[in-house]
Amino acid sequence: MNNKKQAILETAIVGAGFGGLGLAIRLLQDGCSDFQIFEKSDDVGGVWRDNIYPGAACDVPSHLYSFSFEPNPGWSRAFGGQAEIHQYLQHCADKYQLWDKIQFGAEVEAALFDEQRNLWTLRFRSGDEIRARAVVLAVGALNVPAYPSIEGLDTFKGKIMHTAEWDDHYSLEGKRVGVIGTGASAIQVVPSIQPQVAELKLYQRTAPWVMPKRDGWIPPVWRKTYERFPILQKLHRTLQYWMFESTAPVMIKNNWMTRVGERLGRRYLRRKIQDPVLREKVTPTYALGCKRVLLSDDYYPALTKANVDVLTQGIRRVDETGIVSADGSHQQLDALILATGFKVPAAGAPFRIEGLGGRVLDDDWRGGSEAYLGMAVTGYPNLLYIMGPNTGPGNISVIFYIESQLRYIMAYLKHMRERNIAALDIKPDVQRKFNDMIQAKMQKTTWVSGCDSWYLTEDGKNTTLWPGYSWQYRMQAKHFDPSLYRSIRTRPSARELALEPGCEAIPSA
Repeated sequence: MNNKKQAILETAIVGAGFGGLGLAIRLLQDGCSDFQIFEKSDDVGGVWRDNIYPGAACDVPSHLYSFSFEPNPGWSRAFGGQAEIHQYLQHCADKYQLWDKIQFGAEVEAALFDEQRNLWTLRFRSGDEIRARAVVLAVGALNVPAYPSIEGLDTFKGKIMHTAEWDDHYSLEGKRVGVIGTGASAIQVVPSIQPQVAELKLYQRTAPWVMPKRDGWIPPVWRKTYERFPILQKLHRTLQYWMFESTAPVMIKNNWMTRVGERLGRRYLRRKIQDPVLREKVTPTYALGCKRVLLSDDYYPALTKANVDVLTQGIRRVDETGIVSADGSHQQLDALILATGFKVPAAGAPFRIEGLGGRVLDDDWRGGSEAYLGMAVTGYPNLLYIMGPNTGPGNISVIFYIESQLRYIMAYLKHMRERNIAALDIKPDVQRKFNDMIQAKMQKTTWVSGCDSWYLTEDGKNTTLWPGYSWQYRMQAKHFDPSLYRSIRTRPSARELALEPGCEAIPSA
C-alpha cells in the first residue's frame, strides 16, 4: 500500500487463510474482481503458516480438510501435516492467481464505519488507510498465542518456545525439556521430540481424552486413482464426512452414547499404557467432549518411555534454571515449551471495530461474542465474519462450515449489488432470537457439563462452538433472507465512489 488516494473497494477481506482465500476464489468465479485481501504476515496459510512445531498436523482427514471445489488427489497421508496443508493453500493462491490480490504486511489496527457514506475505513499499523463497501473478517480464532500466567516465567534463563512461535534453529538434542500443557499441540509435539531429548517433563493440569487417529501413508496407487477418477475421491470425501458427522451424538450430547465413547477411550488407554500409576495420571475425570477430544496414535506410547515423566502436582513458579512444582520439588530444565494454545476471541474483537453511532464491538461483546449465523453483527452494517461466534465444529472439518458461510456471504454481496443497496444491518431482534436459540441448545451439550475449557467465557458461556450437526448449520445458512436485515438504499454510483471495475452496483429497476 501507499499513501496516495485509493479507489474504494467493493469488498475488503482480512486474512489469507482458508476463509479469506476461499472467498476470493468464489468472488473471482462469480466475475467479481473488486476486492483485496489484507494479510498481516508475508505468506498465505494462517495457522498452517505459523505453526511449524515438530509433529504439527491436522486431526481431520486430508480429503475432508480441503475445499470441495479444489480437491487434492495427491495428499500423502490420511491426516495432512502442517507443511502439506500450507503447500495446498499456496497451490490455491497459484491456481486462482490470487497473489496480486493480496496485500502482505498489512496488519489492521481498526475498522471504522462511516454512517454518512456507508463505508468502512480500515486503518493499518503502517499508517495507511483504505475504504471499502463491505469488510469480511477471515482472521480465524487460532492466531494469537496464549501464554500461561506463571510466577517467574520471565526469569528462566533457558530457551522458551510457544508451539505457535517455534524456533526451528534451536536444537533439542540431548536437552532437558519441560512441556507445559496437554492439549492438541502437546500431544503432537511430545511424541515428535521424545526420541531426541535427554529428559522430558510433561506438566499436566487436566488429562485429555485421546482416541486413536489411525493415520498413515496414502499409497501412490490410490493417489493416481483419485487423480484419474475424481468421482472416487469425491465419494471417499463424502464417506469421511458422514463417518465424522455420525460421532456428533457422542461428542456433543452428554448422554448414553457419550458413556459408550468414554468406555472406548478408556479401553484405548488401557491397551497403550500398562503401568497403573501412569494410567491413573492420564485418565480423564470429566465427560468425553467437554474439552476437545484429541486424536493420536503415538501420544500414549511416548508417555511410557524412560525419559518421559508426567507431572500432575501443579506448578508453583519458574526460576532461572527450571520449574518448582507445587510439592516443592525442583526440575532443572534447558528448554521450556509452552503448549498452551491460543487466545480464542470468546468475548472480543480481533482489533478495534466501531459501528453505528460509534458503538465498539468489544463493548457489545463484553458478555460474550454473538452474531447471526456467526457472520452478521447488529449495529455493524456490511461487516461479515467467517468462522465467527458459535460456528466452531465440535466433530467435523472447519472447511465444511467455511464453505457454508462462503455461499451465504456471496448471496449477501450479490443482493447488495443487484438491489443497489448501500448497507445491510442484521435486525437486533433477529440476532437476539438466534442466539437465545443457540444458548438454549448449548445447555444440553457436553461442553457445559462442568469442565473448564477454552470454549467458555469467564462466565461459562460457550460462544465458540455450534451446538448441533454441521448439516443443520448448512441448512440454516443455505438461503440469504433480506427481510432479516435493515436495508439502506442511498448508495452512490460506482463513478461517484471511484470503484474499480468488476462487480459494480447494478442500478435497481
